[in-house]
Amino acid sequence: MLQQTRVEAGKGYFLRWMEELPHVEALANVTDEKLMKLWQGLGYYNRARNLKKAAGIIMEQYGGVLPHSYEELLALPGIGPYTAGAIGSIAFGLPVVAVDGNVLRVVARLTADKDDIGSLATKRKMEKLLESIIPEERPGDFNQALMELGALICIPNGGPKCDQCPVSEACEAHSLGIEADLPVRAPKKARKVEKRTILILQNNDRILLHKREDKGLLAGLWELPGLDGVPGPEEIKSVMEQRGLLVKDIQALPEAKHIFSHIEWHMTGFIAEVEMSGPEEKPRWVWADRQELKTRYALPSAFRYYMEFLTDEVYRSRKDHRW
Repeated sequence: MLQQTRVEAGKGYFLRWMEELPHVEALANVTDEKLMKLWQGLGYYNRARNLKKAAGIIMEQYGGVLPHSYEELLALPGIGPYTAGAIGSIAFGLPVVAVDGNVLRVVARLTADKDDIGSLATKRKMEKLLESIIPEERPGDFNQALMELGALICIPNGGPKCDQCPVSEACEAHSLGIEADLPVRAPKKARKVEKRTILILQNNDRILLHKREDKGLLAGLWELPGLDGVPGPEEIKSVMEQRGLLVKDIQALPEAKHIFSHIEWHMTGFIAEVEMSGPEEKPRWVWADRQELKTRYALPSAFRYYMEFLTDEVYRSRKDHRW
Protein backbone atom coordinates (compact mmCIF):
# COMPACT_ATOMS: atom_id res chain seq x y z
CA MET A 1 0.00 0.00 0.00
CA LEU A 2 2.83 2.41 0.77
CA GLN A 3 4.79 1.84 -2.44
CA GLN A 4 3.04 4.83 -4.05
CA THR A 5 1.21 6.28 -1.02
CA ARG A 6 2.25 8.37 1.98
CA VAL A 7 1.98 6.71 5.39
CA GLU A 8 -0.62 9.15 6.72
CA ALA A 9 -2.77 8.67 3.63
CA GLY A 10 -2.40 4.89 3.75
CA LYS A 11 -3.29 4.25 7.40
CA GLY A 12 -7.05 4.26 6.89
CA TYR A 13 -6.80 1.92 3.92
CA PHE A 14 -4.64 -0.50 5.91
CA LEU A 15 -6.94 -0.59 8.93
CA ARG A 16 -10.03 -1.15 6.77
CA TRP A 17 -8.20 -3.84 4.79
CA MET A 18 -7.14 -5.72 7.92
CA GLU A 19 -10.65 -5.55 9.34
CA GLU A 20 -12.10 -7.09 6.17
CA LEU A 21 -9.20 -9.42 5.34
CA PRO A 22 -7.49 -10.27 8.63
CA HIS A 23 -5.48 -13.28 7.38
CA VAL A 24 -4.04 -14.89 4.28
CA GLU A 25 -6.98 -17.24 3.76
CA ALA A 26 -9.45 -14.35 3.71
CA LEU A 27 -7.32 -12.54 1.13
CA ALA A 28 -7.01 -15.63 -1.03
CA ASN A 29 -10.79 -16.10 -1.08
CA VAL A 30 -11.98 -12.48 -1.42
CA THR A 31 -14.00 -11.67 -4.53
CA ASP A 32 -12.31 -9.48 -7.12
CA GLU A 33 -15.07 -6.89 -6.75
CA LYS A 34 -14.56 -6.56 -3.00
CA LEU A 35 -10.79 -6.57 -3.45
CA MET A 36 -10.98 -3.63 -5.84
CA LYS A 37 -13.39 -1.76 -3.57
CA LEU A 38 -11.04 -2.09 -0.60
CA TRP A 39 -8.16 -0.84 -2.77
CA GLN A 40 -10.12 2.01 -4.34
CA GLY A 41 -8.14 5.25 -4.26
CA LEU A 42 -4.69 3.68 -3.88
CA GLY A 43 -4.05 3.33 -7.61
CA TYR A 44 -1.82 0.79 -9.36
CA TYR A 45 -4.52 -1.85 -8.97
CA ASN A 46 -2.27 -4.71 -10.09
CA ARG A 47 -0.70 -4.48 -6.63
CA ALA A 48 -3.99 -5.64 -5.11
CA ARG A 49 -4.42 -8.38 -7.70
CA ASN A 50 -0.90 -9.62 -7.00
CA LEU A 51 -1.59 -9.67 -3.26
CA LYS A 52 -4.54 -11.98 -3.88
CA LYS A 53 -2.53 -14.19 -6.25
CA ALA A 54 0.28 -14.44 -3.72
CA ALA A 55 -2.19 -15.32 -0.95
CA GLY A 56 -3.59 -18.12 -3.11
CA ILE A 57 -0.12 -19.57 -3.67
CA ILE A 58 0.70 -19.28 0.04
CA MET A 59 -2.48 -21.21 0.89
CA GLU A 60 -1.92 -23.89 -1.77
CA GLN A 61 1.84 -24.41 -1.48
CA TYR A 62 2.77 -23.30 2.02
CA GLY A 63 -0.26 -24.15 4.15
CA GLY A 64 -1.14 -20.51 4.72
CA VAL A 65 2.30 -19.61 6.15
CA LEU A 66 4.46 -17.01 4.43
CA PRO A 67 7.65 -18.71 3.14
CA HIS A 68 10.81 -17.83 5.03
CA SER A 69 13.46 -17.89 2.30
CA TYR A 70 14.40 -14.94 0.12
CA GLU A 71 14.10 -16.99 -3.08
CA GLU A 72 10.59 -18.24 -2.22
CA LEU A 73 9.46 -14.76 -1.26
CA LEU A 74 10.84 -13.37 -4.52
CA ALA A 75 8.88 -15.97 -6.51
CA LEU A 76 5.52 -14.74 -5.19
CA PRO A 77 3.48 -12.44 -7.47
CA GLY A 78 4.03 -8.77 -6.73
CA ILE A 79 7.14 -9.28 -4.61
CA GLY A 80 10.33 -7.88 -6.09
CA PRO A 81 13.85 -7.70 -4.67
CA TYR A 82 13.11 -4.74 -2.38
CA THR A 83 9.98 -6.25 -0.82
CA ALA A 84 11.58 -9.69 -0.52
CA GLY A 85 14.59 -8.08 1.15
CA ALA A 86 12.45 -6.06 3.55
CA ILE A 87 10.30 -9.05 4.57
CA GLY A 88 13.24 -11.42 4.71
CA SER A 89 15.46 -9.19 6.85
CA ILE A 90 12.83 -7.62 9.13
CA ALA A 91 10.49 -10.58 9.65
CA PHE A 92 12.90 -13.51 9.39
CA GLY A 93 16.35 -12.05 10.15
CA LEU A 94 17.82 -12.95 6.75
CA PRO A 95 21.01 -11.02 5.85
CA VAL A 96 19.54 -9.64 2.61
CA VAL A 97 19.40 -6.01 1.52
CA ALA A 98 16.27 -3.97 0.76
CA VAL A 99 17.12 -1.25 -1.74
CA ASP A 100 14.49 1.30 -2.78
CA GLY A 101 14.72 4.90 -3.99
CA ASN A 102 15.38 6.23 -0.49
CA VAL A 103 18.26 3.82 0.05
CA LEU A 104 19.74 4.52 -3.38
CA ARG A 105 19.77 8.24 -2.55
CA VAL A 106 21.48 7.65 0.80
CA VAL A 107 24.16 5.41 -0.72
CA ALA A 108 24.76 7.80 -3.62
CA ARG A 109 25.44 10.63 -1.18
CA LEU A 110 27.46 8.58 1.29
CA THR A 111 29.76 7.43 -1.51
CA ALA A 112 29.51 10.55 -3.72
CA ASP A 113 28.42 8.30 -6.56
CA LYS A 114 27.52 10.29 -9.69
CA ASP A 115 26.08 7.40 -11.71
CA ASP A 116 22.39 7.43 -12.68
CA ILE A 117 20.44 5.70 -9.88
CA GLY A 118 17.73 4.86 -12.39
CA SER A 119 20.18 2.52 -14.08
CA LEU A 120 19.93 -1.17 -13.26
CA ALA A 121 23.71 -1.41 -13.27
CA THR A 122 24.00 1.35 -10.67
CA LYS A 123 21.36 -0.25 -8.47
CA ARG A 124 23.10 -3.61 -8.65
CA LYS A 125 26.46 -1.97 -7.80
CA MET A 126 24.94 -0.37 -4.70
CA GLU A 127 23.22 -3.61 -3.71
CA LYS A 128 26.58 -5.41 -3.82
CA LEU A 129 28.14 -2.69 -1.68
CA LEU A 130 25.43 -3.05 0.96
CA GLU A 131 25.56 -6.84 0.79
CA SER A 132 29.23 -6.63 1.74
CA ILE A 133 28.54 -4.69 4.94
CA ILE A 134 25.07 -5.78 6.14
CA PRO A 135 25.41 -7.25 9.66
CA GLU A 136 24.20 -10.85 9.89
CA GLU A 137 23.03 -10.37 13.47
CA ARG A 138 20.78 -7.31 12.80
CA PRO A 139 19.95 -7.13 9.08
CA GLY A 140 16.43 -5.81 9.64
CA ASP A 141 17.66 -2.92 11.79
CA PHE A 142 20.33 -2.12 9.20
CA ASN A 143 17.81 -1.94 6.35
CA GLN A 144 15.31 0.05 8.39
CA ALA A 145 18.02 2.52 9.44
CA LEU A 146 18.83 3.21 5.78
CA MET A 147 15.13 3.57 4.98
CA GLU A 148 14.64 6.03 7.84
CA LEU A 149 17.68 8.06 6.86
CA GLY A 150 16.26 8.42 3.37
CA ALA A 151 12.73 9.17 4.53
CA LEU A 152 13.51 11.66 7.33
CA ILE A 153 17.07 13.03 7.01
CA CYS A 154 18.62 12.43 3.61
CA ILE A 155 15.52 13.73 1.86
CA PRO A 156 15.17 14.54 -1.86
CA ASN A 157 13.41 17.90 -1.78
CA GLY A 158 14.51 20.98 0.11
CA GLY A 159 18.02 19.68 0.70
CA PRO A 160 19.28 16.96 3.07
CA LYS A 161 19.34 17.68 6.81
CA CYS A 162 23.05 17.09 7.21
CA ASP A 163 23.16 18.87 10.59
CA GLN A 164 20.86 16.15 11.99
CA CYS A 165 22.45 13.19 10.21
CA PRO A 166 24.18 10.60 12.43
CA VAL A 167 26.56 9.61 9.61
CA SER A 168 27.33 13.04 8.12
CA GLU A 169 31.00 12.79 9.12
CA ALA A 170 31.34 9.67 6.98
CA CYS A 171 29.43 11.13 4.04
CA GLU A 172 31.67 11.84 1.05
CA ALA A 173 29.11 14.04 -0.70
CA HIS A 174 28.78 16.19 2.42
CA SER A 175 32.55 16.54 2.79
CA LEU A 176 32.72 17.68 -0.84
CA GLY A 177 29.71 19.98 -0.48
CA ILE A 178 27.82 18.24 -3.30
CA GLU A 179 25.08 16.49 -1.31
CA ALA A 180 22.37 18.64 -2.91
CA ASP A 181 23.59 17.64 -6.40
CA LEU A 182 23.15 13.93 -5.73
CA PRO A 183 21.78 11.50 -6.61
CA VAL A 184 21.98 11.75 -10.38
CA ARG A 185 18.85 10.64 -12.19
CA ALA A 186 18.24 10.78 -15.94
CA PRO A 187 15.32 13.03 -16.95
CA LYS A 188 11.97 11.27 -17.26
CA LYS A 189 10.32 11.01 -20.63
CA ALA A 190 7.44 13.40 -21.17
CA ARG A 191 4.05 11.86 -20.50
CA LYS A 192 1.69 11.23 -23.41
CA VAL A 193 -1.37 13.51 -23.31
CA GLU A 194 -4.75 11.97 -24.17
CA LYS A 195 -7.97 13.95 -24.48
CA ARG A 196 -10.92 12.12 -22.97
CA THR A 197 -14.61 12.91 -22.51
CA ILE A 198 -16.21 11.55 -19.32
CA LEU A 199 -19.96 10.92 -19.22
CA ILE A 200 -22.22 10.77 -16.17
CA LEU A 201 -25.28 9.02 -17.60
CA GLN A 202 -28.23 8.95 -15.21
CA ASN A 203 -31.50 7.07 -15.41
CA ASN A 204 -33.62 8.10 -12.42
CA ASP A 205 -31.31 7.44 -9.46
CA ARG A 206 -29.00 5.02 -11.27
CA ILE A 207 -25.67 5.72 -12.95
CA LEU A 208 -24.31 3.78 -15.89
CA LEU A 209 -20.90 2.17 -15.33
CA HIS A 210 -18.64 0.42 -17.81
CA LYS A 211 -16.06 -2.27 -17.10
CA ARG A 212 -12.78 -1.63 -18.92
CA GLU A 213 -11.01 -4.29 -20.95
CA ASP A 214 -8.87 -6.81 -19.09
CA LYS A 215 -5.62 -5.46 -20.53
CA GLY A 216 -4.13 -1.99 -20.71
CA LEU A 217 -4.63 1.11 -18.57
CA LEU A 218 -6.97 0.54 -15.57
CA ALA A 219 -7.49 -3.03 -16.77
CA GLY A 220 -10.70 -4.70 -15.64
CA LEU A 221 -11.88 -1.76 -13.51
CA TRP A 222 -15.25 -0.01 -13.50
CA GLU A 223 -15.37 3.49 -14.97
CA LEU A 224 -17.70 6.28 -15.88
CA PRO A 225 -18.32 5.79 -19.63
CA GLY A 226 -16.05 7.82 -21.83
CA LEU A 227 -15.21 8.76 -25.39
CA ASP A 228 -11.89 9.57 -26.98
CA GLY A 229 -11.34 13.19 -27.91
CA VAL A 230 -13.70 16.09 -27.27
CA PRO A 231 -17.03 15.42 -29.01
CA GLY A 232 -19.86 17.95 -28.70
CA PRO A 233 -23.29 17.27 -27.20
CA GLU A 234 -24.90 16.31 -30.54
CA GLU A 235 -22.15 13.81 -31.33
CA ILE A 236 -22.49 12.35 -27.83
CA LYS A 237 -26.25 11.98 -28.33
CA SER A 238 -25.66 10.17 -31.61
CA VAL A 239 -23.13 7.75 -30.10
CA MET A 240 -25.42 7.06 -27.15
CA GLU A 241 -28.34 6.30 -29.47
CA GLN A 242 -26.18 3.71 -31.22
CA ARG A 243 -25.65 2.13 -27.79
CA GLY A 244 -29.37 2.01 -27.04
CA LEU A 245 -29.58 5.16 -24.93
CA LEU A 246 -31.78 8.17 -25.64
CA VAL A 247 -30.31 11.39 -24.22
CA LYS A 248 -33.12 13.58 -22.84
CA ASP A 249 -30.92 16.50 -21.77
CA ILE A 250 -27.21 17.05 -21.37
CA GLN A 251 -24.98 19.63 -19.74
CA ALA A 252 -21.25 20.27 -19.86
CA LEU A 253 -19.15 19.92 -16.71
CA PRO A 254 -15.82 21.61 -15.94
CA GLU A 255 -12.59 20.27 -17.38
CA ALA A 256 -10.25 18.15 -15.26
CA LYS A 257 -6.87 16.46 -15.49
CA HIS A 258 -5.53 13.18 -14.13
CA ILE A 259 -1.90 12.09 -14.24
CA PHE A 260 -0.88 8.46 -14.56
CA SER A 261 2.76 7.37 -14.54
CA HIS A 262 3.20 7.69 -18.33
CA ILE A 263 -0.06 9.26 -19.51
CA GLU A 264 -2.05 12.42 -18.76
CA TRP A 265 -5.80 12.50 -19.28
CA HIS A 266 -7.11 15.97 -20.14
CA MET A 267 -10.81 15.49 -19.55
CA THR A 268 -14.04 17.16 -20.50
CA GLY A 269 -17.21 16.06 -18.72
CA PHE A 270 -20.93 15.90 -19.41
CA ILE A 271 -23.86 14.89 -17.22
CA ALA A 272 -27.03 13.66 -18.92
CA GLU A 273 -30.42 12.14 -18.19
CA VAL A 274 -30.99 9.13 -20.43
CA GLU A 275 -33.69 6.61 -21.27
CA MET A 276 -33.04 3.11 -22.52
CA SER A 277 -34.17 2.45 -26.08
CA GLY A 278 -32.58 -0.99 -26.30
CA PRO A 279 -31.92 -4.06 -24.11
CA GLU A 280 -30.98 -3.10 -20.58
CA GLU A 281 -28.54 -5.95 -19.97
CA LYS A 282 -25.28 -5.65 -21.92
CA PRO A 283 -21.87 -7.23 -21.26
CA ARG A 284 -19.49 -5.02 -19.24
CA TRP A 285 -22.20 -2.44 -18.49
CA VAL A 286 -24.19 -2.02 -15.29
CA TRP A 287 -26.63 0.47 -13.74
CA ALA A 288 -25.61 1.28 -10.16
CA ASP A 289 -27.49 3.22 -7.53
CA ARG A 290 -25.78 5.51 -5.03
CA GLN A 291 -25.48 2.83 -2.35
CA GLU A 292 -23.80 0.44 -4.78
CA LEU A 293 -21.40 3.17 -5.83
CA LYS A 294 -20.40 3.60 -2.20
CA THR A 295 -20.16 -0.05 -1.18
CA ARG A 296 -19.76 -2.28 -4.21
CA TYR A 297 -18.22 -0.79 -7.32
CA ALA A 298 -14.64 0.49 -7.24
CA LEU A 299 -13.88 3.42 -9.52
CA PRO A 300 -10.28 4.58 -9.99
CA SER A 301 -9.25 7.98 -8.69
CA ALA A 302 -9.08 9.23 -12.29
CA PHE A 303 -12.86 9.69 -12.05
CA ARG A 304 -12.89 11.20 -8.56
CA TYR A 305 -13.44 14.76 -9.76
CA TYR A 306 -16.54 13.87 -11.76
CA MET A 307 -17.89 11.59 -9.03
CA GLU A 308 -18.22 14.74 -6.92
CA PHE A 309 -21.13 15.72 -9.17
CA LEU A 310 -23.07 12.72 -7.83
CA THR A 311 -23.90 14.34 -4.50
CA ASP A 312 -27.43 14.40 -3.08
CA GLU A 313 -27.78 18.00 -4.24
CA VAL A 314 -26.97 17.08 -7.83
CA TYR A 315 -29.43 14.19 -7.75
CA ARG A 316 -32.19 16.47 -6.50
CA SER A 317 -31.41 19.14 -9.08
CA ARG A 318 -31.43 16.56 -11.85
CA LYS A 319 -34.85 15.30 -10.83
CA ASP A 320 -36.19 18.86 -10.66
CA HIS A 321 -34.38 19.79 -13.91
CA ARG A 322 -32.62 22.60 -12.09
CA TRP A 323 -28.89 23.14 -12.51
